[in-house]
Amino acid sequence: MTPSSPSTRLRTSRGEFAVVDVPATASGAAKGVALLLPGYTGSKEDFALLHAPLTARGYRTVAVDGRGQYESDGPEHDESAYTQGELARDVLAQAHAIGAPVHLVGHSLGGQIARAATLLDHSRFRSLTLVSSGPARISDSQEQRVKLLRDALAVLSMAECWEAVLAMGPPEEVGGPARGLGGHEHLRRRWLGTRPAQLLATGRQLCTEPDRITELAAVPLPFHVLSGERDDTWPVPDLDEMARRLKAHRTVVEGAEHSPNADRPEPTAHALADFWDGLAATPNDTR
Repeated sequence: MTPSSPSTRLRTSRGEFAVVDVPATASGAAKGVALLLPGYTGSKEDFALLHAPLTARGYRTVAVDGRGQYESDGPEHDESAYTQGELARDVLAQAHAIGAPVHLVGHSLGGQIARAATLLDHSRFRSLTLVSSGPARISDSQEQRVKLLRDALAVLSMAECWEAVLAMGPPEEVGGPARGLGGHEHLRRRWLGTRPAQLLATGRQLCTEPDRITELAAVPLPFHVLSGERDDTWPVPDLDEMARRLKAHRTVVEGAEHSPNADRPEPTAHALADFWDGLAATPNDTR
């Protein structure tokens, strides 16, 4: 499975979404379904290296482009379509279309959207895994990166923004798309496919998100907090403390940073599958 793998369309009550949907390949009955939500400036391709190890462990994987992300439709300039509540309702519709309950996995911004969906209706989910996604707003250094991008989008087109970002340095350091799989051309296509309003609205969310962990901890779901051993977006000690407050299973992937799904996909996939397998072994334990 590579970033160039063809996507399909998931039809839901809230429209169609581009997905990479891979059935379980392990012998025997499928164990479950994982719905994978990408982060800011990301896309479904960010999970490309997780599909093979997860499906080999018996889990169908569905990685999705959210509304206005890359190959999923969305308005160009209407930011109201990208409020956290609207994006969370999209996730509930996706889970329903796939066949709830699913194991919900959100990376970075995707984790905040996954949290919001869980707080709206946790019955659609079997578990929630937050990957490199912290308790509240992003770090000051990353907030400056997001603000750089928002300022550029106010005066430049997406194509002009891309050229300006490249002229200033590595895209992930100056407000452009995060480092990802597939090389320069894929990152450019993904950037140009993403709607400006989506980046503006979700960037604002990242910079203003309140701490909702106490509220989330009251939800009767099993939680998993997974991260790399280094993270500039949310400090790892903050992720450790969030896991403690949630009474969550905690995984730190050695050698990985903010994107363990790309940095160290094999141990990341096995940590996810081990967590889910453990829930099947203790079906009456909701936490």
